[in-house]
Amino acid sequence: MTEQQIQRALELNEQVVLITGGARGLGAALSRAFAAQGAQVIVNYHKSEEAAHALVAELGADRAFAIGADVTDRQSVDQLFSAARAHFGAPICTVVNNALIDFTFNGDARPTAETITWADFDAQLRGSVAGALNTTQAAIDGMRTLNFGRIITVGTNLVQNPVVPYHDYTAAKAALLALTRTLSADLGPDGVTVNMISGGLLRTTDASAATPEAVFDIIAESTPLRKVTTPSEFADAALFFASPWSRAVTGQNLVVDGGLVKN
Repeated sequence: MTEQQIQRALELNEQVVLITGGARGLGAALSRAFAAQGAQVIVNYHKSEEAAHALVAELGADRAFAIGADVTDRQSVDQLFSAARAHFGAPICTVVNNALIDFTFNGDARPTAETITWADFDAQLRGSVAGALNTTQAAIDGMRTLNFGRIITVGTNLVQNPVVPYHDYTAAKAALLALTRTLSADLGPDGVTVNMISGGLLRTTDASAATPEAVFDIIAESTPLRKVTTPSEFADAALFFASPWSRAVTGQNLVVDGGLVKN
């Protein structure tokens, strides 16, 4: 097999892309970003059916397809992959693990070291780690047939800089970073790259809507760019990791927060 055959990287407009939690907030920005580049996009939702179908209507039914599934349930994920393949006639080759178990970034209301429970950790671990594991395992066979795959996980800069101690959320994202790196080692020979994008507080998503405006101002003043990163700016980094430009990049964690955290 030649190097060209081994390293053949699909252009964005050749890809079938799954965005988990793709109907609202950051997920919607990711869905729009990939659709704008000509990709065929599966807008996955769990509770946001109306928002998912509205987004598909916006993007165009020829470009996007809404599928409900709980990513923490492997059977539900398998059904999603089957429905997506039947709809687009090709396997999913790019997975963006964006889905987030219900969470609010409000430092005043967070569970503290004294009050947090293992159930809090378990919920976040299931959402971040089990969800990514389920989508990865469901995607592997299709990616191997293509000798190409892109798995992108969504992390947080709180792992590097836990300025607000969201214990459960940050621990789950740290575990997801470890999984990202170990998966990259396991799947690299199949032409599959696995990378993480770690954002800070984004202006604005459902999860960050409860954040006081003064906190956004403090973050903006602390970044070299003097601004808070938006969901669409974050989504640009996902396009890079999915594109042929990143064909030699895997197992990496790219912090996208305007330079607040140096990784």
